[in-house]
Amino acid sequence: MNQKELKELIEFLKEQDIAEFELERGDVKVRIKRATPNTSLPHDARFVAVPAAPPPPSLPGHAPVTPAAHSTPAPAKEAPGEPPEEALHMVRSPIVGTFYEAPSPGAPPFVKIGDSVEVGQVLCIVEAMKLMNEIESDVAGEITKKLVTNGQPIEYGQELFVIRPRK
Repeated sequence: MNQKELKELIEFLKEQDIAEFELERGDVKVRIKRATPNTSLPHDARFVAVPAAPPPPSLPGHAPVTPAAHSTPAPAKEAPGEPPEEALHMVRSPIVGTFYEAPSPGAPPFVKIGDSVEVGQVLCIVEAMKLMNEIESDVAGEITKKLVTNGQPIEYGQELFVIRPRK
C-alpha cells in the first residue's frame, strides 16, 4: 500500500465517520483508530494523528462555507464580464478512481467545453476497482470548464466539470 492509497483511505474513513478500521493485505497490515471528541486514546507511537483541515475562511457578504454543503467559495476577484460563480454548477466525482473522458481509447470524448448537456447525459467514466462508472450530468446546461485530464486519478468529491445551468 503506497502513501497515496493510504491518504485516500484516511479521507474515506473521515468522510464516512468511521472511528476504527483494520486492513490486512498480504504481509501488510494497517490499523487506523480515530479519537472521537468525547473519548481520548492513549498515545501510541505507531499511530499518527491526522488533524482535520480547517474550513476555508468566509468572504465578507457571503454565507460561511461548511464542508457538508460541498460548495466552493467565490474567487476574491471576478472579471467584470464574468457571470457570478453562484450561477455555475460543479459536477463532482462520487467515487475515488481514474477519470476517462471517452468510452474507449481513441474514441471522441463524451463532452467538450461549450457542449450543451441534458440531465442524465454521460459526461465521463470513472474507473474504480476495474469497474467503469458512468458519471451523468445532474443539470441541463453548457459545459464551461473541464477540471481534470484524461487518465488522471481523482478523489471522492473532486470537481470534474463546471456547467452553466440553463434558465
